[in-house]
Amino acid sequence: MSSIKQVQITFDCASPERVGRFWCEVLGYVAASPPERFATWDDYNGSLPAEDRDAWFGCSDPSGVGPRLYFQRVPEGKVAKNRVHLDVRAGTGLVGDERLATLEAECARLVALGAVKQRVLPADEENESCIVMQDVEGNEFCLD
Repeated sequence: MSSIKQVQITFDCASPERVGRFWCEVLGYVAASPPERFATWDDYNGSLPAEDRDAWFGCSDPSGVGPRLYFQRVPEGKVAKNRVHLDVRAGTGLVGDERLATLEAECARLVALGAVKQRVLPADEENESCIVMQDVEGNEFCLD
């Protein structure tokens, strides 16, 4: 049996393109190319019946290192805490005040994109500080 080397992370959401473009900005990812025969996503969506528009969105790490992200429209809204979340590794290798300052600066950038800061989890004996946030549809993630 071979081991799997790649994963795709899928988000259920109400507005796939909006959420996907938010994560593109957060991570420096690029949107997938529109389907063949279409120059832009607007052209593609315009060719669909209204109920089928903005049904999905995909993006990937331009360096090819990070996982592909896929966003799919679902009818139900988010009602509980995520069971899985992303840790955005903005403070790797930093400790103490330097780490927290770096995380706060990144937090400010993400808030300007539509994220919501929930709370700071201060450093303790086992873990360095992190900031709990929500994306544009309320999905939790951590600045770590």
